[in-house]
Amino acid sequence: MPILVKVTQNKIKDSKSFGKWYGRVASTKTMSYPELCKHMSEHNSVYGEDVCLGVANKLQNCMLEQLLEGKKVQFGELGVFYLSMKSTGADKEEDFNLGSNINGLFLCFAPSRTDVNNLSSKMLKKKASFINIKDLTDTKQKATGGNDNTGGGGNTSGGSGGISTD
Repeated sequence: MPILVKVTQNKIKDSKSFGKWYGRVASTKTMSYPELCKHMSEHNSVYGEDVCLGVANKLQNCMLEQLLEGKKVQFGELGVFYLSMKSTGADKEEDFNLGSNINGLFLCFAPSRTDVNNLSSKMLKKKASFINIKDLTDTKQKATGGNDNTGGGGNTSGGSGGISTD
């Protein structure tokens, strides 16, 4: 299935790009963690949904433990997870306070760029296909005689929920 794109206008008046139109990825659904594990179990696996969920939970806990110990975590050919922080500056090194100068801790991800599984922006764009959501709703309205009562944004994945652009 192609990646759904919603084209929206920048309406921030103070922005240099006010009035310009931009594409945003539109998601049809957020797959829950148990749903992902069920999906994994359905890929010709000898392991059931419960075993996949158990292994995934253990992996998640261990990854978090290692990240909080200051390590980066290589996740197969997918990429590397690591922590980053935001802090406010201090005039002198001795004035930097770990409690008050650290504003946030963030989980980051750097995709793999190996020949086996290059997940860089350039390669993802090459592999993906795109469709404008507006084209889907226009086609749907034509197919139903222009009487589309879906309330805007249909669900093209067969799952539940509307389309989200967050």
